[in-house]
Amino acid sequence: MSLLDQLDQLDQLDQLHQQLGPMSWPLLLCSVITLALWLERSLSLLWTSLRGEQEKRQLRLDGNAYPQAEMTAPKSLILQGCSLLARHRGCDKNTREDLATVWLQQQRRRLHSGLRVLTLVGVISPLLGLLGTVLGLIEMFRSIGASGDPVTPALLADGLGLAMSTTAVGLLIALPAIAGAQLFGLWADRLIDKLTDELNRCNLHLEGVQLGGSRS
Repeated sequence: MSLLDQLDQLDQLDQLHQQLGPMSWPLLLCSVITLALWLERSLSLLWTSLRGEQEKRQLRLDGNAYPQAEMTAPKSLILQGCSLLARHRGCDKNTREDLATVWLQQQRRRLHSGLRVLTLVGVISPLLGLLGTVLGLIEMFRSIGASGDPVTPALLADGLGLAMSTTAVGLLIALPAIAGAQLFGLWADRLIDKLTDELNRCNLHLEGVQLGGSRS
């Protein structure tokens, strides 16, 4: 990166700071957190979903895949859960169900990781924007009161526009943060439901009960 590019970026950051005032850095931090969590959750849940569908089809095609799951190196959550149950096939059915329940809770927490932070960012960002607006209005009226020049509509419009910009930025950050928390939460719950269904099938298979067909 050339020196001119660096100076141009610094100039843009300075303009952003002038528009957003003291709330520029907190809002910038919130936007970075939102973007990072969006990318991380999207890639993680997408990989888990695609890998799980592949393993599910393999389990449906191979009737002996459930008891052989413990002999493979688990890569997907479905194989990890089936491998766990296969390793404890000597236990009774209720014990394996309790074991599966504890394991599913651990996976639920992992799949929901970061969603509370997204929700928190979605709640805090509009408040930071509103605080920036209030501070901007206070500074604008203080400057008008200290000035001896006549107050014109253009002067008020410029001041109000700069003051309201923090509220707009806060809302722009909050919308994807809250939407992401809800969408990723639904996605994770869907994956947990599919995983629970597959573990139930595996547990029944270890009991000698064969189920025909599949459910998407």
